[in-house]
Amino acid sequence: MTPAPTHNSAPAGGAGTYRDQWGIPSMWAENADELAFLQGVNAATDRSWQIETERWRSEGRTAEVLGAEAVAWDRFARQARLDDTARRCFERLDPDTQRWCGKYVAGVNQALADGLRSGPEFEASGSTPEPWNPWTPLGVFLVHHILFSTFPNKLFRAHVARTLGEDAISLFSIEAPVWSGSNAWAAHGSGTASGLPLIAGDPHRLMELPGVYQQLRLACPEFDVVGFAFPGVPGLPHFGHSGHTAWAITNAMADYQDLFEEELRRVPATDSGEDRLVARGAQGWEPAVVSTETIHVRSGDALTSETVEVIETARGPVISGTPDGGALSLRFPARVEGRLGFEALLPLLRSRSVADVEAALDAWVEPVNSVATADSSGAVRHFVAGLVPQRNPANRQLPVPASSARHAWDGHYVALPRTEVEQLVVSANDRSAGGGDAVALEFAPPHRARRIRELLETQPAGALTVDHMQDIHTDVLLGPWPLFRGLIDGLGPEDLSEEAGALRSWLLAWDGHMRGDSRQAGAFASWRGALVQRIARHPALARLAEPTGYSPLFGPWLSVGSRIGFALETLVVRGSELGLDIPAEAAAAMEETVLQEAYAEVPLKDGPAWGERHTVLPVHVLPAGLGISSPTTPLSGDTGCVLCTESLPGVEDRSFRGPVARYVWDLSDRASSRWIVPFGAAGKPDAPHFADQLPLWAAGDLIPVVTDWNLLRRDAQDPSNLLASRPRRKS
Repeated sequence: MTPAPTHNSAPAGGAGTYRDQWGIPSMWAENADELAFLQGVNAATDRSWQIETERWRSEGRTAEVLGAEAVAWDRFARQARLDDTARRCFERLDPDTQRWCGKYVAGVNQALADGLRSGPEFEASGSTPEPWNPWTPLGVFLVHHILFSTFPNKLFRAHVARTLGEDAISLFSIEAPVWSGSNAWAAHGSGTASGLPLIAGDPHRLMELPGVYQQLRLACPEFDVVGFAFPGVPGLPHFGHSGHTAWAITNAMADYQDLFEEELRRVPATDSGEDRLVARGAQGWEPAVVSTETIHVRSGDALTSETVEVIETARGPVISGTPDGGALSLRFPARVEGRLGFEALLPLLRSRSVADVEAALDAWVEPVNSVATADSSGAVRHFVAGLVPQRNPANRQLPVPASSARHAWDGHYVALPRTEVEQLVVSANDRSAGGGDAVALEFAPPHRARRIRELLETQPAGALTVDHMQDIHTDVLLGPWPLFRGLIDGLGPEDLSEEAGALRSWLLAWDGHMRGDSRQAGAFASWRGALVQRIARHPALARLAEPTGYSPLFGPWLSVGSRIGFALETLVVRGSELGLDIPAEAAAAMEETVLQEAYAEVPLKDGPAWGERHTVLPVHVLPAGLGISSPTTPLSGDTGCVLCTESLPGVEDRSFRGPVARYVWDLSDRASSRWIVPFGAAGKPDAPHFADQLPLWAAGDLIPVVTDWNLLRRDAQDPSNLLASRPRRKS
């Protein structure tokens, strides 16, 4: 077993930004503060529109640029007090972290001052970027994760309870809709060919264009780390390799946000005569904090405005009304504690052992993450990081009464699991990796975790390599296929038409792999979609179509078709409890499938392959009148596969959520590590590296992590001269 080499030697060209053939930036500076400055300049230069959009979102100002369709978000951002929470968290940072974040913001603002923040989106919208506040990076991070946890699921459960009864809630479990999931796995050195650990994985998020994760390298005499950054946020919070340590996270699926049903009333003030708002808490009526804010809304070349009342009770900010005219407040740890976890970011970069990684993430708050980490000594650990409040388990299922002391937070947090790994660890948002009943009500189905472990265990002891880890990313066996196959097999051929019977037989001969070129996979997806649509139309579920009374912002979590698609496994097993005859619906879906245009006039075996319908659907926030085309890219995989290019059965076959990065971290030799993102390093649509990684990503390939400075070229817009012109801090 050869110890990993150190990597923090300086490039011959000195401080500055360098790039590999894919345009991926590597930055070198003389200290961590100057490095943060360079990272800020780079984010503002490479991802200008993207980071400004996230800044507007954090401040509830997107409608100023994007128009009326953005008002629902802006209203939520104002009501949830996202910008104020970010400011509070920044003010409570320790001095070193606060200064380091400030240097990042100084870099963003220097890029603006130097005219490096132009882009076609700004021109089309008539908008301009503005100087950032010191706390803006914390707001950007909060925007990415405020809907990451489970509180929107509680809105859907409340709607189910109101329309179908509380007993029906569990019938819509998958265990839980994984709007943001991930895979991560690690092998101890006893299982690898090098004798040192390997870590691999892929986070699943919206397929944003440009991507939510940015590949980069941050190097100075103190540390040298490659990984994935959030544009607009300093450091490498989720995935990194320092040469000494490597870390990766998945969503632990923890339930750490609560909704409280508030009873509000206005009472006359005794002195000024103005009304004041009070909320009923466990000890009686309490004052609520109220203010009014104005949202500006672009309409053509003009701006209109509307007001939003911002209310905060002792539980938290009021973020939604209820169907009966009430109000819901949101309580979440970052607001309660005045911390997000940014205190962990610098220690994470400085880490030299798994103990250092674990100690750094002791400061983490939210989102709650399942962490796999390894170091060059061979140690591997798995733990859950973040804050999960200790409170009544009923809080995890539905909104709870604000006036009930039984549902109040007691100020304590759950002790989260920590494990020394001696062979393998797999984390795929599943119950075993996320901490179980102590931290959440629902997790992702176990299919991905089981399959990854199975693939790892098929290799002989001591044989795992980077190639093996890369191959696991692209496994396309559909986890729930045995359940669906059993349903199809149970359909009597005598009850089907000749054409539907032929479809049944053809599907029973399928191997369950969602390959993009598979016509059987395409036919299965057509039948599955028809089944979802039939269940959604069933009279037993008719009341689910009633208005929910919640903001349209939560529409994706409240979509009946989407929720049935997510819960299809549960409904296949337990649908009879709702009065559904699942075999009859499955047979009828067979008949509908063969009548679809794709199959009506051609033999089944000539129908569309899965990849003809399952293509990349990038999400790109654009001003009106500006369109950016991306190539139609066929995909393999699906929800329930390790290659989790998610679709919404019965709603949308294209994938707008999936692996937004892939990586393999090699602790024996960082230069053997590999990574990829769906699109590219650049944020401007006309840049050569805007989407140049897409074909490789779609094919399951990875590109090398380049660590040799001699193989990198100095950036044509290198900002290192800015460092030379800035006054240096005295040591």
